[in-house]
Amino acid sequence: MSTQHFEAAAATTRSVMESVSADQMQNATPCASWDVAGVINHVVDGANFFAAGMKGTQPPESQDWASGDYIAAYDAAVAECVSCFQAEGALEATVAMPFGEMPGAAVMGLAMTDTFTHGWDIAKATGQDTNLAPELASAIHQQSQQMIQPAFRGEDGQAPFGVEQACADGSCAADQLAAFLGRQV
Repeated sequence: MSTQHFEAAAATTRSVMESVSADQMQNATPCASWDVAGVINHVVDGANFFAAGMKGTQPPESQDWASGDYIAAYDAAVAECVSCFQAEGALEATVAMPFGEMPGAAVMGLAMTDTFTHGWDIAKATGQDTNLAPELASAIHQQSQQMIQPAFRGEDGQAPFGVEQACADGSCAADQLAAFLGRQV
C-alpha cells in the first residue's frame, strides 16, 4: 500500500493553509470548537499524533502553531508521518492508538481523512474554493461511508464525527464528504 493518497491529502491542505491571511485566524469554522487558528493547530498536532502512534511514542506537546511558521511545522509533522507510514511493515502492523488497536493502514486512512477534511474546514472558513482534489475527495468519501459507524457520530467535542448533514445535489465531492462527516456546507 502506498502513502500517495495521504500525501495528496496533506498537500491539498497545505495549499489551503498557505492562502490563509493573519486577519482570518479568528474566523469561525465548521468545527464549532475551533476558529481557523484552532483548526491549523489541530492539523499540525494531528500529524504529530499519528506519527507518534505509528512509532508507539507520545506526541509532542500541543503548541500554538498558528502564531508562528505553521507551514514549516506542518511540513515537518507530515514528513514524519510519511516516514512512519513508509517504514517496512508499518501499514500491516497492529498499532495501539488511544482509541484502540488497528492496522497501520487504518491509522493512515484516519490521518488522510482528518487532514483532508480539516483542509476543507479552513477553506470554507476563509472563503476559498472548497472543490478540493475531486478524485481524492470522492475516494475518501467512499472509504468514510464504509468505515464510519453511527457510534462514532455525535455532538462536536463529544464524538469524532458529527451527524451527517444534507448536501445539495450536484455538490462537489469535497462538500459531499464534509456533509457526510457532519459539516454544514
